[in-house]
Amino acid sequence: MTAPLTPARRAFAPRPLFTVLTLAACALFVRLGFWQWHKGVDRQAQWTHFARGTDTLLALGGRPLKDVPLYQRVRVSGTLDGAHQFLLDNRSYRGRPGYEVLTPLVRGGGRPLLIDRGWVPFTGSRHELPVVALPESAGQPVSVTGRVAQLPAAGLAMGHAAPDSSAPWPKVTSFPTPQELSDAYGAPVEARIVLLDPATPLGYVRDWQPPGMTPLRHFAYAIQWWSFAVLAVVVWAIMSTRRSA
Repeated sequence: MTAPLTPARRAFAPRPLFTVLTLAACALFVRLGFWQWHKGVDRQAQWTHFARGTDTLLALGGRPLKDVPLYQRVRVSGTLDGAHQFLLDNRSYRGRPGYEVLTPLVRGGGRPLLIDRGWVPFTGSRHELPVVALPESAGQPVSVTGRVAQLPAAGLAMGHAAPDSSAPWPKVTSFPTPQELSDAYGAPVEARIVLLDPATPLGYVRDWQPPGMTPLRHFAYAIQWWSFAVLAVVVWAIMSTRRSA
């Protein structure tokens, strides 16, 4: 006669070392989650500040850009210097490599400032730069509108490349400093730049947003780290339950 099957008895007996390691991992995952969450909150505030920059349009005149709030929308008049432009390298749009075009605008009564006219795609060869020449009519005084912004900053030092003084115009540069741009241009330029409004003529692709990841991605990373903490506890509980004699 076959003996009836009885379920095996299991006992909860966590190992001390495994428990300590699990607690340490959970603490790390929770800490990383809060770190990403706070970065998301900060980024959301930055995006809100960016959106509110369009509430008013400020006539800049000859005042320095440093005296204007970041992301403030301004109107500035002057002459675009199409003969001395910069191509910001390592700038992508929707996963495609390319450049952003910085064109000096010479003002009366103030330092020249750099207008970011937008993104142009990589031609496929470093020896063939995109054509960013201005039309002949652009030599006349113009009035443009845009947002005050910082120069893009490199995440790694190896991404930096100052404009080559011996290279022809437009000069290719990667994450330059304002001083390097001034040296290459031959005159002091404003440390901040102006992001040309999408509706303004003489520009390229201009889908402006604050630098860095979106707030939603930071929040998603926070939830992911907290999920790892929960998973670690579940694995610890399963591994700590052993069959008893």
